[in-house]
Amino acid sequence: MLPIVKLPTESLRERSVEIDQQTLALPETQKLIDDMIPTMYGDDGIGLAAPQVGHNIRLFVIGKEALKNYKIQQWGCFNEKEDLAIINPVWYKLTRKTAWDIEGCLSVPKTFGKVRRYKDIHLEALDRYGKTISLDAHGYLARVIQHETDHLNGVLFIDKAKGVYTVD
Repeated sequence: MLPIVKLPTESLRERSVEIDQQTLALPETQKLIDDMIPTMYGDDGIGLAAPQVGHNIRLFVIGKEALKNYKIQQWGCFNEKEDLAIINPVWYKLTRKTAWDIEGCLSVPKTFGKVRRYKDIHLEALDRYGKTISLDAHGYLARVIQHETDHLNGVLFIDKAKGVYTVD
């Protein structure tokens, strides 16, 4: 388990740097990906961005629960039974439709708020092996991708949220 970086740590507000193919192939980068997955689950998360574990690189992982409604052929070498690593993501909206929903964050513990996100997006990225991922994401998966990409841009959900509240 990796330690989670929490507010007010300044590095959470910095834009992360892209990862080149050589860096992605390094054993330490692959180990970081491997270590991020149980860290995400250990804190009951569905996504975890590298800045949240002290690495300001453009990488995040998504838990397989967010992927369960996607067909295997959409993923190439991935399927809905695997957790997914996303490298250097770029997304754009497919529609102007948005939805409000409650979000939280491992880096802002016990804090929640309603965030408005696009319902349908297209994602271009690399997988952990440097292969291209190109997919349309909808609903919950689209929300997770947008939330985690925000982390890579130094943006936290509380910067966008309405009705922020804390619980004990």
